[in-house]
Amino acid sequence: MEAAQNDDNAVEESQNSGIAAPSAPEQHLSKNAKKKLLKQQKYEAKKAEKKAQAKEHKKKEAERKRKEWEETLASVTEEERSKLIESRRSLRKERMEKRSDEREKKIERLARAKQSGQNIVIDLEFSHLMSPHEINSLVQQIMYCYAVNGRCSNPGHLWLTGCVGEMGNQLQRLPGFDKWIIEKESRSYIEALQDQKENLVYLTADSETVLDQLDPKKMYIVGGLVDRNRWKGITMKKAEEQGIQTAKLPIGNYLKMSSSQVLTVNQVIEILLKFVETNDWKASFFQVIPQRKRCEADSGEFQGEVEGQEIQGKDDQSDKKRQCTI
Repeated sequence: MEAAQNDDNAVEESQNSGIAAPSAPEQHLSKNAKKKLLKQQKYEAKKAEKKAQAKEHKKKEAERKRKEWEETLASVTEEERSKLIESRRSLRKERMEKRSDEREKKIERLARAKQSGQNIVIDLEFSHLMSPHEINSLVQQIMYCYAVNGRCSNPGHLWLTGCVGEMGNQLQRLPGFDKWIIEKESRSYIEALQDQKENLVYLTADSETVLDQLDPKKMYIVGGLVDRNRWKGITMKKAEEQGIQTAKLPIGNYLKMSSSQVLTVNQVIEILLKFVETNDWKASFFQVIPQRKRCEADSGEFQGEVEGQEIQGKDDQSDKKRQCTI
C-alpha cells in the first residue's frame, strides 16, 4: 500500500514540475532510485530552462545594441556617421587580428608541449560504468581541461585513452574536437603506451605514495570516472592489477578538506598544470580547490587569490556529480 502511494506521489510530483512520469519499466525501480531519477529529470529541465533564458537574453541584448547603434547614426551628420562606421570596422578588424594572434600562439605552445611538455593521461575506460548524463558531465570537464591547458604559458601534453563508444561519440560532437592538439587513443593507455609502462603513474587517493614533485619523464594518469562513490578503490585496484606505479596529490600536507579528498577531473588537471608553472603545491591547491571544499581554518592566507576561482559554468550540484579519485 505504501509503495503504491509512493509511486502515485512520484508521478504527481513529476507532473507538477512539468517532467514526464517514469515509463513502465522504471516503475520497478526502488524508492531511492525513483527519487534520484526525478531529481535528475528536474535538473535537466531546469538546465534547459536556464539555457533558453540565456539565449533569449542574448537575443534581446543584441537587439538593444542594434537599436542604439541605429539611433546614434541617425542623430549625427553624414561626415560623423562615416567616421563612426569606419571606427567600428577598425575595432572589429583589430579584435579579429588579436584573436588570430592569440590562436597562433596557443597552437605554438601546444605544439612545443607535444615535444617536451608534462604528459597527462585521462583514462576513459570507465565509461561503461556511467550513465549518459555522467558521460556528458565528463565530456564537459575534458573540454574545460583542454581550454585551461591552452591558456597556460607552459602547457602539458594531454592524452585521451579508451576513447570509444558513447564517450567517443560525445567527444566528436564537441566543436573543433578534430583539430585539438591532444592525443586521442581508442586503445587503453596500457596498450597505447606499452613502451612507457615503467613511467606510468596512476593518481589515486588510495595510494600510499605521496607525490612530492612532477617528473617530466613520467606520464600521470587521471581516472575519468564520475560519481566515484559507487566505485570506491577502483582506480587503485586497476593500477595494482596492471603493475603500474600509483601516487596521490599531497593535499593533506597543505590544507584540510571539508569532506573527502575528491576533486573533479578538470580540477586535478588544473592543479597539475598550476604546479608545472609554479612548482608550488600550496599555491596550486588554493588557486584551484573551491573554498566550499576547504575547512574554515584553511581559507585565510590565500583567500584573496581563491575568490572567483571556481570553475566557470559549474554549479554545486554538477560539481558533486563530476568527481574522480585522485
